[in-house]
Amino acid sequence: MRIGIGFDVHRLTDGRRLVLGGIEVPFKKGLLGHSDGDVLLHAISDAILGALSEGDIGAHFPDTDRNTEGMDSTVILGRVCAIARGRGYRVVNVDSVVVAQEPKIAPYREAMKERIAEVLSINAGMVGLKGKTTEGLGFTGRGEGIAAHSVVLLENI
Repeated sequence: MRIGIGFDVHRLTDGRRLVLGGIEVPFKKGLLGHSDGDVLLHAISDAILGALSEGDIGAHFPDTDRNTEGMDSTVILGRVCAIARGRGYRVVNVDSVVVAQEPKIAPYREAMKERIAEVLSINAGMVGLKGKTTEGLGFTGRGEGIAAHSVVLLENI
């Protein structure tokens, strides 16, 4: 068994769609990033790579690579899962926290969990997801960005 932790943050900006947990969330701003900016899937990807001692997604999907520009983060997570399988591991479960003043995560939680589970090839009951505000404090509280923390458990297959 291996445990990994991941973290990501992106700035909110006008003119982009908001993608979180592999789904589009209706919101007035989107996350700025080289890919689609999905902080939740990036944090999960980093957690898996961390459990494997394989660095982070920046090492595997650098922002200098034009081939990854605008990439759907479900593709990134799928490729990270392929790395894990290639090393003889599978994801057992994932637990994540999205830190955002808005939008609220609760209305989209189940859809996000289903999409994450689909990409990870696990049951949605093995995906924990919480949304937290910072009660108006810090960059997330001011609505400048969204952050995500994730922990994963891998087991040898």
